[in-house]
Amino acid sequence: MALVLNEEQVMLRDAAAGFLAEKATIAHLRDLRDSGDEHGFDAEVWREMTEMGWAGIAIPEAFGGLGYGYTGLGLVLEQAGRNLSASPLQSSVLVAATVIGELGSASQKEALLPAIAAGETLVSLALQEAPHHAPLHCAMSASKAGDHFILSGTKLLVMDAPAADAFIVLARTAGAPGDDDGLSAFLLPAETEGLTVEPGKMVDSRAYGTLTLTDVKVAEDQLLGDIGQASKGLGHALDIINIGLASELLGLSAEAFERTAEYLKERKQFGRVIGSFQGLAHRAAELFAELELARSIVLQALQKIDEGEPDLALYASAAKAKLCEVAQRATNEAIQMHGGIGMTDEYEIGFFIKRARVVQHLFGDYNYHLDRFARQSGF
Repeated sequence: MALVLNEEQVMLRDAAAGFLAEKATIAHLRDLRDSGDEHGFDAEVWREMTEMGWAGIAIPEAFGGLGYGYTGLGLVLEQAGRNLSASPLQSSVLVAATVIGELGSASQKEALLPAIAAGETLVSLALQEAPHHAPLHCAMSASKAGDHFILSGTKLLVMDAPAADAFIVLARTAGAPGDDDGLSAFLLPAETEGLTVEPGKMVDSRAYGTLTLTDVKVAEDQLLGDIGQASKGLGHALDIINIGLASELLGLSAEAFERTAEYLKERKQFGRVIGSFQGLAHRAAELFAELELARSIVLQALQKIDEGEPDLALYASAAKAKLCEVAQRATNEAIQMHGGIGMTDEYEIGFFIKRARVVQHLFGDYNYHLDRFARQSGF
C-alpha cells in the first residue's frame, strides 16, 4: 500500500484539525489545569467529538462503530498531538476499546463497544504496577473462590481514572510475575466495593490515578476472554496502542518544530533573524528530515494494523522507538531555540515537552521498544 492518504482520510484529518484548533487547544488545556478540574478534560468538547463519530472510528460497524480503521484514528490522534487536546480519546478509545476488541467475547463486545463508541461509557486500562512498563511482570493476585475471584493489589498511572466508569484490570490467576501464561483481564465498574481510586495529575496536566483493590469480589462473567490466557491478546492490543501513541507524538513533534521554525524567522539578534545563523538552520533542517521519516514510519504502521499484519510487533516497536527519539529531539530543540522564554509557563512551547515526556513512557519508552525491535529482528 502506498504511503499516501486517500481523499476520505484527508477530509477526516482536515476536519479534526479544524475542530481541535477551535475547541481543544493549549489555551483550553491551560484553563483546565488552572481551574483544578479533576477530570482534566472538557465533557462538552468530548460529547461533540463523540457526535462526530471519533470514539467509534476504529470500532467495527457490527459493534456500533464507524469501522474506519486505525489509520483514521491515527490521523485524529496526530491532530490531537498538534493541539495537545485533552480528552478520553487515548484512554477509552485507543486503549480500552482495543483491549476489549482483542480479549472480549462476542457478547462482551456487543455490550461494551457500542457504549464506548457513543461516548456513554469511559473505560480505562489498569495494567502498570511499577514505574516502568513490564506487562508480564504483573503481580496483582486473582484467586478463585467458588463462583467468583478475589482481587488484591495496586495499579499505577491509570489514564483518566477519576472520570472512568469502569476499568479493565489485569491480574495473575496462575504462574509467577514474568510468565507468559496466567494473566487474566477483568472488567470492574468504578463503584465496585473494595476498589478505591486516588486521583492525581502528571506533568502534562492530564488526569491519572492509582487503583487500590482490597479483597475485591469479581464474578466470573466479568472475566474478559479465557482465564489465564490474556497475554497474547494483550500483547497485540499494546502493539496497536503504541502505534496510536506514536501518531500523537508525530503531531506533537511536527507542531513544536513548525512553531520553532516560525520563531527562527522572527527573532532577531545582532540585526539579523536567528534563522539565518548557519548552526540553527542546520539543526532545523536535520529535524525536518527526521520528521518526514517519522511520518512514513507511523503511516506504514497504521496501515499494517488495518491490513491485519501478523508480525505487527516489529512495526509497533519501530514506530514507538523512532517517535520517542524524534519527540525528544523536537521538544528539546524547541525549548533551546526559543531561549529563555521557552522555559516560561507563559509561553506555550513548554507544554509540548511536558506532554511528550509522558507519552514517551506510556506502554514502553525508547529503550524498551528499541530493545524489543532488536530482539524481534533476531539480534
